[in-house]
Amino acid sequence: IGGIHPKENKLTSQCPVTAIPVPRQVSLMLNQHIGAPANCIVKKGDTVKVGTLIAEANGFVSSNIHSPVSGTVSKIDKIANAFGIYSQAIIIDTEGDDWEEYIDRTPSLEKEIALSSNEIIQKIAQNGIVGLGGATFPTHVKLTPPKEFKPTVLIVNATECEPYLTDDHALMLESPEQIIIGCHILMKAIHVKQAYIGVENNKRDAIALLKKQAEKYPGIEIVPLRTRYPQGGEKQLIDAILHKQVANGALPVSTGAIVQNVGTAFAVYEAVQKNKPLVERIVTVTGDGIKQPGNYRRLGMPIRELIEIAGGLPSDSAKVILGGPMMGKAVSNLDAPIPKGCSGILILNEAHAHRSETSSCIRCGKCVSACPMGLEPYLLAKLSENHLFERAEKELITACLECGCCAYSCPSNRPILDYIRIGKNAVNQIIRSRKQS
Repeated sequence: IGGIHPKENKLTSQCPVTAIPVPRQVSLMLNQHIGAPANCIVKKGDTVKVGTLIAEANGFVSSNIHSPVSGTVSKIDKIANAFGIYSQAIIIDTEGDDWEEYIDRTPSLEKEIALSSNEIIQKIAQNGIVGLGGATFPTHVKLTPPKEFKPTVLIVNATECEPYLTDDHALMLESPEQIIIGCHILMKAIHVKQAYIGVENNKRDAIALLKKQAEKYPGIEIVPLRTRYPQGGEKQLIDAILHKQVANGALPVSTGAIVQNVGTAFAVYEAVQKNKPLVERIVTVTGDGIKQPGNYRRLGMPIRELIEIAGGLPSDSAKVILGGPMMGKAVSNLDAPIPKGCSGILILNEAHAHRSETSSCIRCGKCVSACPMGLEPYLLAKLSENHLFERAEKELITACLECGCCAYSCPSNRPILDYIRIGKNAVNQIIRSRKQS
């Protein structure tokens, strides 16, 4: 149900992944994943290599962090992230490009999976793998669901339905067999015999490559999906592929499915078969007036420096967004580092960034038709605006994906999602305080 089809603007869909020069300095936030921030285990003056463990997971729902460069730890301090929020980070001054010896950097394709399920999950945890679709949920946690749920199928999200973003597409064109092997590793980790890779049918070249590689590995099916946003939402993907609905408040694994991003599948391959921690990712740099839009591989460098590599910030730029235009967030600090969850950097000019003038709701119901969760966005927004949070909770505001379909489809240009986000946050606080008392 619901969904929209915004203009795709996949300007970089045929741009190969570009390796960029090693930055002179990187900053690694200790909270660049869902869960508890990692514990720093290095100190100022320590020498590190690419792949050196610099921060350990602090509890089960947390993630290890490794250095993406070689050099010297120059500072451990609080810095501002892309949205101006300060938190602890490790700053490393780069010297050379030395890698930890345990990392296999040869181009050979490692097909044989020699490890057991527990060993695979342990290796994924050790190498700091998190969900690369944007949520950054620690992958080892997702592969260890509550005992009352038994996974029966793996679903790999390769839809990339956000306009502009092409990092997953570029990865599929560059490393299709590594992705398929990564899927097999994930299947072995959760003891399932069937996997589906969902790809929107606007990526026919990627579909063809993945299908060719999947023929060599039984149990993996490539599923072309209609091009519709937000096709890549976890619940929407399960419904599209398995025709099962995730109940409100239930875990996706309640349907038998565990969903992982295609970038995560590739990172799992590298972690398990190559002993490579998550020290780099692909970031799409695109938007209005960008001279060299592309898909760049890097982690930890300042946002500003990556924009410079792509040709610099155009003079008429009005907004920089981390992520895509639908679910991304506006950047307030270009000196902030690129975290594990950054899929793209989008630059918009005044014409595209400026909000149109709002007018009164005309009760057209377009936001209701567009909502992929079957909610009533106009009502949730009005309840939030008037601080009627208990009623908003009853109307299932916490089920909102924050996908933005409602605001996109509103002919009155109402800031529907803004109000819903405020209300959802307030309701979640009420729920937390209720549990504590």
